[in-house]
Amino acid sequence: MSEVFEGYEKQYCEISASLSRKCAAASALDGEKKKQKLSEIQADVQESESLIRKMDLEARSLQPSVKAGLLAKLREYKSDLSSVKSEVKRVSAPNAHQATREELLEAGMSDTLAASSDQRGRLMMTSERLNQSSDRIRESQRTVFETEEIGVSILQDLHNQRQSLLHAHTTVCTLFSPVNFCSGI
Repeated sequence: MSEVFEGYEKQYCEISASLSRKCAAASALDGEKKKQKLSEIQADVQESESLIRKMDLEARSLQPSVKAGLLAKLREYKSDLSSVKSEVKRVSAPNAHQATREELLEAGMSDTLAASSDQRGRLMMTSERLNQSSDRIRESQRTVFETEEIGVSILQDLHNQRQSLLHAHTTVCTLFSPVNFCSGI
Protein backbone atom coordinates (compact mmCIF):
# COMPACT_ATOMS: atom_id res chain seq x y z
CA MET A 1 0.00 0.00 0.00
CA SER A 2 1.12 3.55 -0.62
CA GLU A 3 2.53 5.45 2.34
CA VAL A 4 1.01 8.63 0.94
CA PHE A 5 -2.44 7.01 0.86
CA GLU A 6 -1.98 5.71 4.41
CA GLY A 7 -1.05 9.22 5.59
CA TYR A 8 -4.19 10.70 4.01
CA GLU A 9 -6.24 7.81 5.41
CA LYS A 10 -4.96 8.40 8.94
CA GLN A 11 -5.74 12.13 8.70
CA TYR A 12 -9.21 11.36 7.35
CA CYS A 13 -9.97 8.89 10.17
CA GLU A 14 -8.91 11.44 12.79
CA ILE A 15 -11.05 14.18 11.24
CA SER A 16 -14.00 11.80 10.84
CA ALA A 17 -13.89 10.85 14.52
CA SER A 18 -13.61 14.51 15.44
CA LEU A 19 -16.62 15.32 13.22
CA SER A 20 -18.76 12.74 14.98
CA ARG A 21 -17.88 14.21 18.38
CA LYS A 22 -18.48 17.77 17.17
CA CYS A 23 -21.89 16.87 15.68
CA ALA A 24 -22.96 15.30 18.95
CA ALA A 25 -21.75 18.37 20.85
CA ALA A 26 -23.41 20.79 18.40
CA SER A 27 -26.82 19.16 18.76
CA ALA A 28 -26.76 20.04 22.46
CA LEU A 29 -25.84 23.71 21.84
CA ASP A 30 -27.99 26.73 20.99
CA GLY A 31 -27.46 30.15 19.46
CA GLU A 32 -24.03 31.56 18.71
CA LYS A 33 -22.11 28.62 20.19
CA LYS A 34 -23.98 26.26 17.88
CA LYS A 35 -23.20 28.46 14.85
CA GLN A 36 -19.53 28.53 15.82
CA LYS A 37 -19.43 24.74 16.25
CA LEU A 38 -21.21 24.28 12.90
CA SER A 39 -18.64 26.46 11.12
CA GLU A 40 -15.87 24.29 12.65
CA ILE A 41 -17.72 21.23 11.43
CA GLN A 42 -18.05 22.68 7.91
CA ALA A 43 -14.32 23.37 7.81
CA ASP A 44 -13.63 19.77 8.86
CA VAL A 45 -16.06 18.49 6.21
CA GLN A 46 -14.23 20.48 3.53
CA GLU A 47 -10.90 19.14 4.73
CA SER A 48 -12.34 15.60 4.67
CA GLU A 49 -13.52 16.11 1.09
CA SER A 50 -10.07 17.36 0.15
CA LEU A 51 -8.42 14.31 1.75
CA ILE A 52 -10.80 11.98 -0.09
CA ARG A 53 -9.91 13.65 -3.40
CA LYS A 54 -6.22 13.26 -2.59
CA MET A 55 -6.71 9.60 -1.63
CA ASP A 56 -8.64 9.05 -4.87
CA LEU A 57 -5.84 10.55 -6.98
CA GLU A 58 -3.20 8.57 -5.12
CA ALA A 59 -5.14 5.29 -5.40
CA ARG A 60 -5.71 5.75 -9.14
CA SER A 61 -2.00 6.36 -9.72
CA LEU A 62 -1.05 2.95 -8.27
CA GLN A 63 -0.83 -0.47 -9.87
CA PRO A 64 -4.16 -2.20 -10.60
CA SER A 65 -3.56 -4.93 -8.02
CA VAL A 66 -3.28 -2.35 -5.22
CA LYS A 67 -5.71 0.14 -6.72
CA ALA A 68 -8.82 -2.06 -6.41
CA GLY A 69 -8.52 -2.48 -2.64
CA LEU A 70 -7.84 1.19 -2.06
CA LEU A 71 -10.78 2.27 -4.22
CA ALA A 72 -13.05 -0.03 -2.18
CA LYS A 73 -11.84 1.65 1.03
CA LEU A 74 -12.35 5.01 -0.62
CA ARG A 75 -15.99 4.17 -1.42
CA GLU A 76 -16.51 3.38 2.28
CA TYR A 77 -14.96 6.70 3.28
CA LYS A 78 -17.17 8.55 0.78
CA SER A 79 -20.24 6.82 2.20
CA ASP A 80 -19.08 7.67 5.73
CA LEU A 81 -18.59 11.31 4.77
CA SER A 82 -22.02 11.38 3.16
CA SER A 83 -23.62 10.17 6.39
CA VAL A 84 -21.63 12.76 8.36
CA LYS A 85 -22.92 15.47 6.00
CA SER A 86 -26.46 14.24 6.59
CA GLU A 87 -25.88 14.41 10.34
CA VAL A 88 -24.51 17.96 9.99
CA LYS A 89 -27.60 19.03 8.05
CA ARG A 90 -29.85 17.42 10.63
CA VAL A 91 -28.05 19.22 13.45
CA SER A 92 -28.04 22.55 11.65
CA ALA A 93 -31.67 22.38 10.46
CA PRO A 94 -34.09 24.66 12.32
CA ASN A 95 -36.72 21.92 12.61
CA ALA A 96 -36.81 18.15 12.42
CA HIS A 97 -39.26 17.95 9.49
CA GLN A 98 -37.00 20.00 7.25
CA ALA A 99 -33.99 17.84 8.18
CA THR A 100 -35.90 14.63 7.45
CA ARG A 101 -37.08 15.98 4.09
CA GLU A 102 -33.54 16.96 3.07
CA GLU A 103 -32.21 13.61 4.21
CA LEU A 104 -34.72 11.78 2.00
CA LEU A 105 -33.86 13.95 -1.00
CA GLU A 106 -30.16 13.39 -0.47
CA ALA A 107 -30.55 9.61 -0.22
CA GLY A 108 -31.55 9.55 -3.89
CA MET A 109 -28.73 11.92 -4.79
CA SER A 110 -26.09 9.78 -3.07
CA ASP A 111 -27.06 6.82 -5.27
CA THR A 112 -26.76 9.05 -8.33
CA LEU A 113 -23.41 10.38 -7.14
CA ALA A 114 -22.11 6.86 -6.46
CA ALA A 115 -23.13 5.76 -9.96
CA SER A 116 -21.52 8.89 -11.40
CA SER A 117 -18.35 8.17 -9.44
CA ASP A 118 -18.29 4.58 -10.74
CA GLN A 119 -18.79 5.80 -14.30
CA ARG A 120 -16.01 8.34 -13.82
CA GLY A 121 -13.74 5.59 -12.52
CA ARG A 122 -14.50 3.35 -15.50
CA LEU A 123 -13.95 6.28 -17.86
CA MET A 124 -10.59 7.05 -16.25
CA MET A 125 -9.54 3.39 -16.52
CA THR A 126 -10.61 3.30 -20.18
CA SER A 127 -8.71 6.51 -20.86
CA GLU A 128 -5.65 5.05 -19.14
CA ARG A 129 -5.85 1.90 -21.29
CA LEU A 130 -6.29 4.03 -24.42
CA ASN A 131 -3.22 6.09 -23.50
CA GLN A 132 -1.22 2.91 -22.93
CA SER A 133 -2.33 1.55 -26.31
CA SER A 134 -1.38 4.83 -27.98
CA ASP A 135 2.05 4.65 -26.35
CA ARG A 136 2.51 1.08 -27.63
CA ILE A 137 1.49 2.17 -31.14
CA ARG A 138 3.98 5.06 -31.04
CA GLU A 139 6.70 2.67 -29.86
CA SER A 140 5.84 0.25 -32.69
CA GLN A 141 5.98 3.08 -35.23
CA ARG A 142 9.36 4.12 -33.91
CA THR A 143 10.60 0.54 -34.24
CA VAL A 144 9.27 0.37 -37.82
CA PHE A 145 11.06 3.62 -38.73
CA GLU A 146 14.31 2.37 -37.18
CA THR A 147 14.00 -0.94 -39.05
CA GLU A 148 13.34 0.94 -42.29
CA GLU A 149 16.44 3.10 -41.73
CA ILE A 150 18.55 -0.02 -41.09
CA GLY A 151 17.17 -1.62 -44.28
CA VAL A 152 17.97 1.47 -46.34
CA SER A 153 21.48 1.52 -44.88
CA ILE A 154 22.00 -2.17 -45.75
CA LEU A 155 20.74 -1.57 -49.30
CA GLN A 156 23.14 1.37 -49.68
CA ASP A 157 26.04 -0.79 -48.43
CA LEU A 158 25.08 -3.56 -50.86
CA HIS A 159 24.89 -1.04 -53.71
CA ASN A 160 28.35 0.31 -52.81
CA GLN A 161 29.74 -3.24 -52.67
CA ARG A 162 28.18 -4.00 -56.07
CA GLN A 163 29.76 -0.88 -57.50
CA SER A 164 33.13 -1.92 -56.04
CA LEU A 165 32.79 -5.41 -57.52
CA LEU A 166 31.82 -4.00 -60.93
CA HIS A 167 34.78 -1.61 -60.81
CA ALA A 168 37.10 -4.47 -59.84
CA HIS A 169 35.66 -6.58 -62.67
CA THR A 170 36.19 -3.76 -65.16
CA THR A 171 39.75 -3.31 -63.95
CA VAL A 172 40.49 -7.04 -64.28
CA CYS A 173 38.93 -7.10 -67.75
CA THR A 174 41.05 -4.19 -68.96
CA LEU A 175 44.21 -5.79 -67.62
CA PHE A 176 43.53 -9.18 -69.15
CA SER A 177 41.61 -8.12 -72.30
CA PRO A 178 43.82 -10.08 -74.75
CA VAL A 179 43.11 -13.29 -72.82
CA ASN A 180 39.38 -13.09 -73.49
CA PHE A 181 38.77 -13.41 -69.74
CA CYS A 182 35.78 -11.05 -69.63
CA SER A 183 33.77 -12.17 -72.60
CA GLY A 184 31.35 -14.28 -70.58
CA ILE A 185 30.18 -11.45 -68.37
